[in-house]
Amino acid sequence: MSHLLDNIVWHALSGPQKRFSVGADDIRRFAPGFSPILGFANLERPNFNAIASFCEPAEHFYCGDWSGPVPGGWQIEEESTVLRMVWDAPLPASDDVSDAIQLGLQHAAQALELATLTRPGPFGLRTIELGEYFGFFESERMIAMGGERLHAGLLREISGVCTHPDFRGRGFARRLMNKLIRRQMQRNETPFLHVMRDNTTAHALYHRMGFRPYRETVVRVISRV
Repeated sequence: MSHLLDNIVWHALSGPQKRFSVGADDIRRFAPGFSPILGFANLERPNFNAIASFCEPAEHFYCGDWSGPVPGGWQIEEESTVLRMVWDAPLPASDDVSDAIQLGLQHAAQALELATLTRPGPFGLRTIELGEYFGFFESERMIAMGGERLHAGLLREISGVCTHPDFRGRGFARRLMNKLIRRQMQRNETPFLHVMRDNTTAHALYHRMGFRPYRETVVRVISRV
């Protein structure tokens, strides 16, 4: 499991989620419309030449676990670190989330709108196709959501967890995460997630829930020049 977590994006894009990706034998990206993320077979020397034709100059891509020199034709837009955390606790107690709706293609535009507002991480119109997503609604307005993104081996990422600013503090995110964790564990999968270095509030919440730190790693946003 640990070797998968050390380069989880590549193992997802070259493995169970290859059908959602495009690229070459040693470098891939989620296809346009999904989360703009790049994965590298070789983290020391990514083969950027092989992916350039699959990327538009205006596109921005998130890259994790790679801290080497930037090749010609590319530039770093942002750089920080992210904490990768893995579930290390018993099955969460059952919580009544019967009012959470499983998201489908008809919810994609609302999901993207909420993610654009709250910025839980790289998100695209088709991201909800990568796993199970659930949301809370007030009338027909989506006010919170959470779901699954990367998947490799028995590891399944919890991602896209966000709540509209007008509805925060009501426990929607925690309830959605517990639902996802329970469903994953009942499939014999191990939940994991990513949280930005500076988001200390989320660090504390995830620790209390049962996640433990696995590693802190660099994360970059890059684009073609």
